[in-house]
Amino acid sequence: MEKKKRGFWRWLIASVMLRLILIYLPKTFNLASRPEISTPLVSLRRLAEGYWLKKSSMSPYAGSMYHGSPLLLSLLGPLTVKRIEGQPDHLLCSLVFVIADIISALLIRATGHTLQMAYRQSLNSLDIVDLLKSSDSLSSGDVAALVYLWNPFTIAACVGLSTSPVENLVVILALHGACKGLVPLAAFGWVMATHLSLYPAILITPVILLLGYGPDTPPRKLFLQKGYGKNGDNHSSDNCGQQETNHSKAEVTFSWRPVIHFLFWSSLWSTYVLVLCSISVKPHGSLWEMFQRTYGFILTVEDMSPNIGVLWYFFAEVFDFFRSFFMIVFHLNILFMILPLAIRLKHRPCFLAFIYIAISSMLKSYPSVGDSALYLGLLGLFLDELADMQFSFFLLCGYIGVSLLSPVMHNLWIWRGTGNANFYYATGMAYACLQIILVVESVSAVLNHDRKLRKLSVTKLRDGNS
Repeated sequence: MEKKKRGFWRWLIASVMLRLILIYLPKTFNLASRPEISTPLVSLRRLAEGYWLKKSSMSPYAGSMYHGSPLLLSLLGPLTVKRIEGQPDHLLCSLVFVIADIISALLIRATGHTLQMAYRQSLNSLDIVDLLKSSDSLSSGDVAALVYLWNPFTIAACVGLSTSPVENLVVILALHGACKGLVPLAAFGWVMATHLSLYPAILITPVILLLGYGPDTPPRKLFLQKGYGKNGDNHSSDNCGQQETNHSKAEVTFSWRPVIHFLFWSSLWSTYVLVLCSISVKPHGSLWEMFQRTYGFILTVEDMSPNIGVLWYFFAEVFDFFRSFFMIVFHLNILFMILPLAIRLKHRPCFLAFIYIAISSMLKSYPSVGDSALYLGLLGLFLDELADMQFSFFLLCGYIGVSLLSPVMHNLWIWRGTGNANFYYATGMAYACLQIILVVESVSAVLNHDRKLRKLSVTKLRDGNS
């Protein structure tokens, strides 16, 4: 155990050293100008422009540069103008992003340990704990944390002067608080994540399920089967009593008390955030302007600059007459998936959160590789369930191929003039298809894992009856 802990901390320190080396490299490969990394919502350059407008006694939302949170502007803005002689520009902001990545990885690790303990207890109550394979390798929480830290997307977002590490941190904070039952922390993370990028608002469903049911468990049908499967057989009264005791321990009921507390704390944090935003924008603007320039900017897809998503090219080509219709269709596409997935995966709320994040990363207005870094890091929390997932090697090769082809196609289109927008958009379409395959196959793998648990539980019951 101590050896595994030392190994984890070595890899963590190495990832920090790699980030610091890349920060000190000249120009850092111009990652800050890459459309896959810096979007209108997460670009630090735009944030610096908004802070300059604010210091010039103008609204930070004047013009069309900054569309982020005024709180983030107050936090990172002063760091963008401070220079240390002989050090890289925006060094302080880069260090903030490195710290955010470290904290996110540690929270993912703690969440993974919580999920693993809860899942082991559930299997133990079903007498099928032998399904978990004991291994000398790292736990799923450690693997997920290291995957997040060493993911090239995470490193690129951190070094490329993108605010994605901060947004990912508050999302992970909400999930960690919900898994641990820390209601104020979960509410704070969810409110801040929604405030920063709007799309995490859909995570209220898995957060409520986590608080109500607890961390991920096998389907409730298995517990009911374990509790009542032998009632029709002839066995001793001692076995009946032991069986009912196991059922009472295993049965999971929804608890409304933490959910009510979560709604209360969410209302409290939301009010507090709105008050702070009002104070921040009051000298040169209003809350209504903030909503228009942030959430309105996201929902109306005003900026048509290229990114790794699929909406920019579509809305650049669609007729203005149909623009409002297709905007509604694309945004409702995310909402339509919330309820069916919640019904089918309510026993696995943390995995449900991973699916929601992957879907929103694919269909959001201004996606970046930082969004993909978040759900790919969370994917490592479910190593046991996804052990039999199909097309894993194909997905790995696809992500690598898209990562290499995207800058090439962008260069052919923008700088060399030997291509056109279709070249770059094709990589975005391929990237979206890979994310669709990942979501479909991961859900299928988890459901197949649940079926295996059910078959194993039925076998145990039959063996016990014979």
